[in-house]
Amino acid sequence: MKNPKNLDSYVSKEEFFKPVVEDGSDVIFIVDFQGIIKYHNRAVEENLGYKPNSLIEKNFFDFIHPDTLTSFKEAFKKSISKPFEENIEFYFLCKDSSYRYFEFNSINIWHKNRIEGLILDCRDITQRKKDAEELLKAQKAKEQFLANMSHEIRTPINGIAGLVSLMAESTDDDERKSYLSAIQKSAESLKVIINDILDLSIIESGKLKLEKIGFSLKSQLDSLNNTFIYQAKSKNISLNFNLSPEANLIIIGDPVRLNQVLINLLSNALKFTHEGKIEVSVNLEYKIKNVCYISFTVSDTGIGIQKQKLKSIFESFTQADESVTRRYGGTGLGLAITKQLVELQGGEIKVSSEEKKGSDFKFTLPYKTGTFDDLEEKKSKKPQRDYWFENYKVLLVEDNDINRLYVTKLLKKWNIDADEAENGIEAMEKISTKHYDLILMDLQMPVMDGFESTTLIRKKFRPPKSNIPIIALTANAVKADTERCFEVGMNDYISKPFRPEELLNLLVKYEKGVNSSNFPEPDKKENVTDLSYLFDSCHGDKQFVLEMIDVFVKSTPKSIIEIESLIEQKNWRDVSKEAHKIKPSISFMGLSSGIQLVKEIEASGNSGDLNIGVHISEKFMALKKIINKAIIELQDYKTELTKQG
Repeated sequence: MKNPKNLDSYVSKEEFFKPVVEDGSDVIFIVDFQGIIKYHNRAVEENLGYKPNSLIEKNFFDFIHPDTLTSFKEAFKKSISKPFEENIEFYFLCKDSSYRYFEFNSINIWHKNRIEGLILDCRDITQRKKDAEELLKAQKAKEQFLANMSHEIRTPINGIAGLVSLMAESTDDDERKSYLSAIQKSAESLKVIINDILDLSIIESGKLKLEKIGFSLKSQLDSLNNTFIYQAKSKNISLNFNLSPEANLIIIGDPVRLNQVLINLLSNALKFTHEGKIEVSVNLEYKIKNVCYISFTVSDTGIGIQKQKLKSIFESFTQADESVTRRYGGTGLGLAITKQLVELQGGEIKVSSEEKKGSDFKFTLPYKTGTFDDLEEKKSKKPQRDYWFENYKVLLVEDNDINRLYVTKLLKKWNIDADEAENGIEAMEKISTKHYDLILMDLQMPVMDGFESTTLIRKKFRPPKSNIPIIALTANAVKADTERCFEVGMNDYISKPFRPEELLNLLVKYEKGVNSSNFPEPDKKENVTDLSYLFDSCHGDKQFVLEMIDVFVKSTPKSIIEIESLIEQKNWRDVSKEAHKIKPSISFMGLSSGIQLVKEIEASGNSGDLNIGVHISEKFMALKKIINKAIIELQDYKTELTKQG
């Protein structure tokens, strides 16, 4: 390194790092190559407890935990040799003498204008570390769960396969009816297992939405009685529902989720009770203004639960003991789902039990009181099931015959003209010769999967074909898959199995042109990115630009998915925070059409506006389209830049 410029002079001028510091909410340090701190922003006080400027001229290494200092120095040394580095973890001493986990992304100022220093953008990862420890503890339980699931799923499938073979060979009508009955029972068992797994996945992803509609507690209990009375009679068990007069109310809440909780508890009671009775008691515990606290108790005279097992009975993948799993089957998820559903509705659930005498499950939920008008209002606002499209053409790309039949029947019902393709190759051929308003794209297919197909559609075709909305059809609605959907340029996704109204809502959303709002939208023929500022900032350092592009392409889709999840949760304050975090990266990539949207989303999140949901959702959809287009442009630009050497 020859004739390095003075870092103190650089810091005083606040040149390159200024927009990052002003727009970023993370802890920012500027240090020289020996670790001497030359600058830190005000976030240091909020996160670490140190007063402004109090750490300047101190050595960064002196604040690293001794047990991790050696490995950190090695990582720091590597950062000095690179234009950009990311995700370097360190354990930092706070003012109160505690240590907290952070990670930094570094920008090497040497690669910009030969100044020996690093800008460290630091993020607190203490909670992530704690979560990792909890995940490790849960791993053993999940491994046991997977072994159990293998058995639980294979058993009904093997039964169905065997019975179908016997049924095909049989000519006796009574014998065939008995086979059909057994097949139906096996299918129901399999459905319960799959529903439990899907329910837990949705709840733990934070995407479960609770309704707030008027419903009658008496009607709810009458429906449950009709559902379970036959099963109770078949086991010669008395089933009683007791609704106190004070609790005979119309209330505002989510009747479906209340029903799910009670069904789980009643199913368990019936499973583990062989004689005696089951009682469901509903009472008004107390009332504060217009909020009533309703208690629900499900009591049985079944086998009971061991005292030492009561603490873990609500944990995922757990049953009272292995003998219960072997004798009664099940996923061990029912009570875990029940507990989470109760807590999501603002309540709590408790259990008391004695072996060989029975169990009592009691939970209390808060509800606003309603009137008969609330029931009528909901009926009048019931969504219209029928929808009629005009001149709408959809391409369904799906390799499964049954799924294709199901979806095409639904599309035909809504007057949609649909073409079919069994893989990505067929889809490309059809798109090249025909016009489509929307594509439904399965992810896992032979020959060419949905990810590769979408990438080619976005790159190979010119507008408007390259901009056709693409909705992913996925049976694996895990975060990694959904992130990848957006990374390759898909507009949305729907998880299998899906209900007709879920698909219809997405079709209506894109048929109405969700992106044709009044917000800025990029010209289809013009680039949305402008890298001139980035090139000027690093004096034409191509390697630096390539690394910055890599970081943007890798991290921004994750941020977009996080914001989308927060919007679904109506967590407007955190939406504002996430929008604030991505402002600098959008500025660096020159997304002039996107920066204003980000600022408006950030401001809306803190505005307290009653129509905040509508405002943010519309702006976010426009922003997501811009970013999807930017990622495609940047990937193409990176390829061209790499070819130039």
